[in-house]
Amino acid sequence: MTETVAGVDAAAIRRWFDQLAVEYAAPLGFQRIGLGQSNLTYRVTDAEGRVWVLRRPPLGHLLASAHDVAREARIIAALEHTEVPVPRILGVTAEFAEVPLVLMEFVDGTVVDTMQVARALTQPQRRRIAMSLPRTLSRIHAVDLAEVGLADLAGHKPYAQRQLKRWSGQWEMSKTRELPELDDLTRRLAAAVPEQREISLVHGDFHLRNLITAPDSGAVIAVLDWELSTLGDPLADMGSLLTYWPEPGETTGGDFAPSTLAGFPSRAEMAGLYLDETGRDPAALHYWHTLGLWKLAIIAEGVMRRALDEPENRAAAGTPTPERIDALVHKAREIAAAAGI
Repeated sequence: MTETVAGVDAAAIRRWFDQLAVEYAAPLGFQRIGLGQSNLTYRVTDAEGRVWVLRRPPLGHLLASAHDVAREARIIAALEHTEVPVPRILGVTAEFAEVPLVLMEFVDGTVVDTMQVARALTQPQRRRIAMSLPRTLSRIHAVDLAEVGLADLAGHKPYAQRQLKRWSGQWEMSKTRELPELDDLTRRLAAAVPEQREISLVHGDFHLRNLITAPDSGAVIAVLDWELSTLGDPLADMGSLLTYWPEPGETTGGDFAPSTLAGFPSRAEMAGLYLDETGRDPAALHYWHTLGLWKLAIIAEGVMRRALDEPENRAAAGTPTPERIDALVHKAREIAAAAGI
């Protein structure tokens, strides 16, 4: 832990702490958490062992709306008194840096963000954690948008069409090869959009790495990384969770596939729990699972394209391979066919 770390002005943070009347003992130490290039997260500690979390936009030039940490903080703060478990926001500022900064409480628990962590869990622990995920999603989707002040968070136009337009355009810009199977899937998804019956808060990136769970009960005690959150069809989140839930023998998870370990429930059991709690349409969930795999394949192709365009990143750990992307498309087409899409 050090006072000198890229993206953090330690002296400015101390002045901000003083303004917020946050009690601390100098010096403050900063440690980057995670390796993502989206909003950056730092663990902040003081000389007496107290801990906080700091969020800021990525380093470098950004579009005005990109990686809006202040927007993310607004969402988290709005959820503080709901049944959705989130960290408490302590402060938001643009006064002490060239970019917005968000300070939030540190939530101590288990984050299943590596296969090493997943393998260290017992089978009962794995099951308890997994079964908490659909229940947490149902709470997110039950939030009264008007009551918490988030009804204007995003547009209310049909979510599937928005997703199809955005990501099919992304495919055209980032593809490294022709992939007729994906193009066919795009057409089929566009032709089979289910009726959107409701608008809810959508997390947008709900999976194990973005959750903190209680070591004893496995319950989700904090949902993190709300930067992709929007308003849309709630089943999109559950479809995304199933997308990130490969089963034994499947290769769609790449190097991080904890759900293939013994003890983690099947996708069918996870989906059943969510559908039983919410009463939502199983057929529509098949659609959103298919779209989730399609979208992940496009995202992975974009990551692979950047690695090809930037030679220094070609050997980066976790860079998707054509084989994994093809596996995602194949699984999506398999689920689509079974669902009559």
